Amino acid sequence: MSSISPTTSDTAVIFGGTIAIDHVKTPEKEASNLLGGSASYAALAASFWSDKTSLLGVIGNNFPQEHLDLFTSKSINLTGIQKEDQASFAWSGEYHENMNDRTTHSVTLDILENWSVNVPEDLKPTPVLVLANMSPINQLEMLAQSTAEKSYIIADTMDLWIQIDQENLLEVMQKIDLFILNDSEAKMFANTNNTIEAGEWLLNKGLKSIIIKHGEYGATLFHKNHNQQRDYQILRIPAYPLSKVVDPTGAGDCFLGALAGTLASQSQLNPKLDDLFESMVNATVLASFVCEDFSVERLKSITFQDIQARRSDFLATIHPKFSV
Repeated sequence: MSSISPTTSDTAVIFGGTIAIDHVKTPEKEASNLLGGSASYAALAASFWSDKTSLLGVIGNNFPQEHLDLFTSKSINLTGIQKEDQASFAWSGEYHENMNDRTTHSVTLDILENWSVNVPEDLKPTPVLVLANMSPINQLEMLAQSTAEKSYIIADTMDLWIQIDQENLLEVMQKIDLFILNDSEAKMFANTNNTIEAGEWLLNKGLKSIIIKHGEYGATLFHKNHNQQRDYQILRIPAYPLSKVVDPTGAGDCFLGALAGTLASQSQLNPKLDDLFESMVNATVLASFVCEDFSVERLKSITFQDIQARRSDFLATIHPKFSV
């Protein structure tokens, strides 16, 4: 399998979603004023592949300048960030022993309640749109402002929106190319305990492709393919094997960002099965790095060469033919 390198492609990617301040506690450590938010993690992940990454969201008057400086250091365009005179979106949570379970202690949502997405004119033609975790109403607002002649649109969601705003979420799903969610959310949405049945149910809602994430157990791609005996193809890849997880916050968002960044770097606006597989490999590898330290700290220190080395190791765990 060929190596994927960053390019200076003309294909830009924009991430809309939350930009937050996190307080995280694990069995071993606790830290405050960390960079958080779905769009934050996703944009940072994408920046390893795409040098034309933009961030769209809202921050408050207490948002640390050091976090904005980090985005700038990764050449992420911040013209889509709105600043309001109130507290930033903040999340405080605690991970338990197995790291798959966590408890949310507090969420400061005020700044998001009245936020309306405003895409700057120069970003409206961006061809790769990523609707990271935010309300379906905000996702629809972002979509409505796109002026791209050709586009590839990816959306993420969470259990909250499935529970309280299915109507708008279903409308979002009619307008996108790839939908990403975790397995508990997919099963909740489809009202089933079976992942395959959930994937089929989601495809029947008009989606072209779906990725269901399984945390430490990997991810499953459902992709419409009318050349098969059935009308879709399934691909399953494992997670990268980590012996220790420090903080899994943002791993799913990094998966989303690396996948979109890879597609943008290759100017893929109509990705085939192989393209999506390549992107999922990169996404899995990048997500593994963020788990090795608090917040985005690990993403500050790794290089693209580190990613490529782990990518080769990861492929070798999938099949011996990938071993070097």
